[in-house]
Amino acid sequence: MTPHIDVEHITLAFAGKHASLTVLDDVSLTLAKGEFVVLLGPSGCGKSTILNLIAGFTPVRQGRILCAGRPVKAPHPSRGMVFQQPNLFPWLSVLDNVTFGARMAGRKKAAADADANAWLDRVGLNGFGQHAPWQLSGGMKQRVALARAWLPDPEVLLMDEPFGALDAQTRMMMQELLRDAWRQTGTTILFVTHDVEEALFLADRILVMSARPGNIVEEVVLPFGRDRDIETLAQAPGYSHIKQQVLHRVRAEARRHML
Repeated sequence: MTPHIDVEHITLAFAGKHASLTVLDDVSLTLAKGEFVVLLGPSGCGKSTILNLIAGFTPVRQGRILCAGRPVKAPHPSRGMVFQQPNLFPWLSVLDNVTFGARMAGRKKAAADADANAWLDRVGLNGFGQHAPWQLSGGMKQRVALARAWLPDPEVLLMDEPFGALDAQTRMMMQELLRDAWRQTGTTILFVTHDVEEALFLADRILVMSARPGNIVEEVVLPFGRDRDIETLAQAPGYSHIKQQVLHRVRAEARRHML
């Protein structure tokens, strides 16, 4: 089966004043259609850079990236991006924030509004379409960002620590909401986080990255199935062992990064 996302032998360096800085070193990874994969690794290892390359924000200089068999050369609506901050326009209503990209692409407002309201209902924001962003909590703003990213019906969602700034309880609720939406849509997701427990709840597979220059050093296929309960997952057979394995590898790479 052809991978939905195929990252092949990507090496990326940025020029510096005295020497170039190699961020990624011969990175290869694949995602099957509808798969949820989490990238874990120490700060500065290139996780976000991989997302930016797949999104088309950063040009590929060495290696290649394919999405559905086609080379990635620029941003495209088939690949959505969700950032740590929701980045809402404060002068627009919630509904207009969600539909902004669709309207700029020429979609009729009535059709975009109808789909946006359906997504707002799905993420628990029914009735908030005419609110301003400043009237929302942090978790509510991030739900708006999720609705905005999913509105164009992307084939792929790239998520860069989208819940990292939220409190623990809101974060768990957002994780559950994300899993429910993913299971309903079948979207292919590549998700960056520093949180091992978040990765264990969300992912089909976890890819652990090395310290800079980043590379994939370990793959962990999770055996828990997709019908997970966030309150009882820790009691699942093998959970503690897998958590210790992943945490040990991530910490070892983080220590190496500091040396």
